[in-house]
Amino acid sequence: MAAGTGSGPVDFRTAVAAQGKARVTAAVLDLDGTGQEPVVYGDDTPYDTASIVKVDILSAMLLHARDHRRDLTARESAEAEVMIRDSDNTAATALWRAIGGAPGLESANRRLGLTSTQGGPGGLWGLTRTTAADQIRLLRAIFGTGPTPLDAASRSRIGTLMTEIAADQSWGVSAAADSGWALKNGWLMRTTTGLWDINSIGRVTTGGHHYLVAVLSNGSTSMADGVNLVERAVRTAVSDAAAH
Repeated sequence: MAAGTGSGPVDFRTAVAAQGKARVTAAVLDLDGTGQEPVVYGDDTPYDTASIVKVDILSAMLLHARDHRRDLTARESAEAEVMIRDSDNTAATALWRAIGGAPGLESANRRLGLTSTQGGPGGLWGLTRTTAADQIRLLRAIFGTGPTPLDAASRSRIGTLMTEIAADQSWGVSAAADSGWALKNGWLMRTTTGLWDINSIGRVTTGGHHYLVAVLSNGSTSMADGVNLVERAVRTAVSDAAAH
C-alpha cells in the first residue's frame, strides 16, 4: 500500500473505497521510526484546508508574539483556545487578521519548513491550499523532537489544545489511535459544487508508536461520507505504515 513520498503505484482512492468524485490523500510519519520523510498514500496534490488551517494560524500567531517579545494577550489566548477546541470561526478570523492574513501565514510557514501551502484570499482562511506532506511538516514542528522555530511552551500549548477537542469534533485521525491522540479537523461544503472538503491532521498513538498523520479529501457528497472516507483512509495508512 505504501506509495512513498509523492504519488505511488497503488490506487489509494480505490483501496479506501472513495466514491463518485471524492479524492483523498494521506501522509504518515512514524516518530519512533528511522524515516525522516512521511509515507504518502495517493497523489500529494493541494486541497482546501478548511479548519485544519487553524493549527497553522495559531503556530503563526505564537511565532509573531515571540518575535515581538511578548506572550499572547488574554483576548488572543481566549481566541486561540476556542479556535482549536471548538473550531470557532470568529476567533480564527481575528487571529488571521492579527498575523497579517495570507502573507503572514506564508511568512511563518517558510520558517516552519512548509513549502506547498498558500494562504486563502482576503479573509477566506478556510480556502488556504495545502498538501498532506506539508501538514506533516507543520505537525513535526509541533510534535517532533528536532529543532523548530516554535519554543517548547508554544509547542506544548498547541499540542495540549489538540487533545481537548470538543467531543463532537473528535473524529478523524483518532480512528487509528489505541491509546491517545491530538487532532484538528476541517469540514467545508463548497457552494460551487455542493461537495464536501473533509480533512483531519494530528498525532496518534497505536501499537506503542507515535504517528503524525494528515488526511485530506474533497468531493464527498455529504459530511458523513467524507468523515467515513477520512477514517477509512487513516486506518488504512497507519496500519500499512506500522507494518513496514
